[in-house]
Amino acid sequence: MNISVEISYYPLQEEYVPAILEFIDRLKSYTKLQIKNTGISTQIFGEYKNVMNALTVEIEKSFNVPQSVFILKIINSDLQIHSKNN
Repeated sequence: MNISVEISYYPLQEEYVPAILEFIDRLKSYTKLQIKNTGISTQIFGEYKNVMNALTVEIEKSFNVPQSVFILKIINSDLQIHSKNN
């Protein structure tokens, strides 16, 4: 099953941008995922297990930054495919 995830990361520290960029770069290293960045979130597309395994690993790494907040929306459909058809 393919899924789509929209994720926003808010490291609650003064220098927050480097932590966000590192998180996105780490996600981009997963070759089985498709990553799209927007101004307010990152969108992730791929097979359920691949996406969730990557998020589990990378969110845990990001929790090294005290008080890191993640907001996720997950849908059991590949919205990237749907947007290509429109």
